[in-house]
Amino acid sequence: MSSIEKKRIALFPGTFDPFTIGHQSLVERGLALVDEIVISIGINDKKRTHFSLERRLEAIRDLYKDNPRVRVMAYDQLTVDFAREVGAGFILRGIRTVNDFEYEKSIADVNRKLTGIETFILFTEPEHTHISSSIVRELLRYGRDVSQFIPEGLKL
Repeated sequence: MSSIEKKRIALFPGTFDPFTIGHQSLVERGLALVDEIVISIGINDKKRTHFSLERRLEAIRDLYKDNPRVRVMAYDQLTVDFAREVGAGFILRGIRTVNDFEYEKSIADVNRKLTGIETFILFTEPEHTHISSSIVRELLRYGRDVSQFIPEGLKL
């Protein structure tokens, strides 16, 4: 890439409580489309999380410590404002269901109207559509093994 070409950066926002193999798949597939992905953990005081913000940041950073194309950050502002702050021209989102599509489309339309930042959506791979952070949290709450639902090497 010449110094004149702008780096194509995508923001991948979410709570990631915890980060799942579905999220990991989206990051890997997204890296085929952009130069860099900023996994961005939104701070939402209204949401009760299982893992602390610090623990989520540390676990995901550790997972991607050898990949210079992935950064992991936290933010407490509008997603599009944070995207601009980190130089992202895109927002990466994944959808599992039709309901996800309706929600994501509405937000993408508003974000584009406000800032011009485009959202690209990747469909969850069929083998991951049943996996969600909320299901993994529920399994953890009851002491079940969640290793098949989280990335290998993710330290919860």
